[in-house]
Amino acid sequence: MKMQVKEFSGLTGVSIRTLHYYDEIGLLAPSSVDDRNGYRYYDNDSLLRMQEILFYRELDFSLSSIKKILSSPDYDKKSALKEQKRLLIIKKERIERIIFAIEGAEKGENIMSAFDNSELKKQKDEVKEKWGKTEAYREYSEKTKNYSAEKWSSVSDGLNFVFSEFADCMKSGESEDSSKAQDLVKKLQNFINENYYNCTEEILFGLGQMYVLDERFRNNIDKNGSGTAEFVSNAIAVYCKK
Repeated sequence: MKMQVKEFSGLTGVSIRTLHYYDEIGLLAPSSVDDRNGYRYYDNDSLLRMQEILFYRELDFSLSSIKKILSSPDYDKKSALKEQKRLLIIKKERIERIIFAIEGAEKGENIMSAFDNSELKKQKDEVKEKWGKTEAYREYSEKTKNYSAEKWSSVSDGLNFVFSEFADCMKSGESEDSSKAQDLVKKLQNFINENYYNCTEEILFGLGQMYVLDERFRNNIDKNGSGTAEFVSNAIAVYCKK
């Protein structure tokens, strides 16, 4: 079965823009590309791969975590499906507890335990630990393993400060390709290198795309000013010459 990107998008419910991004970050590439016209084609293996991605997305795994898991040399699809099923059951049970809590709240009862998500988090962490042993993951784990709560707070504040500088740059009327914006991209890359892992231009570009495609990242960055995430993403694309 051979499908063009539009058909594959309609079948999976994933936008064409997102499919292009998945290809860019190495998460899901087309099965083939026509050299004459650049048309992208997907097949049954692509559908199976997308199914795995969507299972993990349903469990709120980040795209970077999914990529690490699926690209692990030890990844076993059959075992992974069992783990996904177990995690979804845990998630279903939590939703059922929250529904029960809502019914109790309607009666004036207070059942805060319904919001306990520790078991699902524990199981997700185990999945990441089992399958996410890529070089970047190992480097990240090694670099951050001794980070104290104070250090994590400092790193988080430092990253947010860089984004606030992007917001100020945008508000001052600078364009994404201005020297000031490009200096900030370099500053962001150096910050990631220093505090997380080796941020190659390929990884940096993927992060820029994630900043606008992942609602959680977009919302967090846009706290500095509406449109900041898109400004950062576009500035990174210029820097990486994409």
